[in-house]
Amino acid sequence: MNERELLEQYVASGKLMQLSTVDEDRTPRMCSVWYLAAFRPDRLWFLSRRDREHSRNIRRNALVAGAIVDIPLHELGQTARGVSFSGRAEELRGEGIEDWARAFGVRWPNAAPVLEAMPEGASRLYEIAVTEWVLFDEENYRDDPRRVIPGR
Repeated sequence: MNERELLEQYVASGKLMQLSTVDEDRTPRMCSVWYLAAFRPDRLWFLSRRDREHSRNIRRNALVAGAIVDIPLHELGQTARGVSFSGRAEELRGEGIEDWARAFGVRWPNAAPVLEAMPEGASRLYEIAVTEWVLFDEENYRDDPRRVIPGR
């Protein structure tokens, strides 16, 4: 399996991503969100209330970065694998996103009532267009585990 295939497999199997945004005084802020991924083009979607700090930050500055770690963590020094990314995020208005909202609801059934309330509800679906991935994989690339992979 090549590094792009490993990256896609890893991101698709993950559940929670840490998302970094920048607030109005340029302070980095981090949050954790449940996500849905698709590739070629490389996109990540998450659902959030419009009044959350990260949602307000995205409306001001679309640049984001994040990370996905989907391995059981036991102790320092264990073989690690994870993915980080950078890209541009946008708040989706609620019209014309039925396919992505449906896919998000299939993956996360508890989100169905929130998704059904869009666009009038308090929450929105957000889309991240990934411009760069970094796969860190000590299992498959012991000598050089950091692999930069352009977003597609």
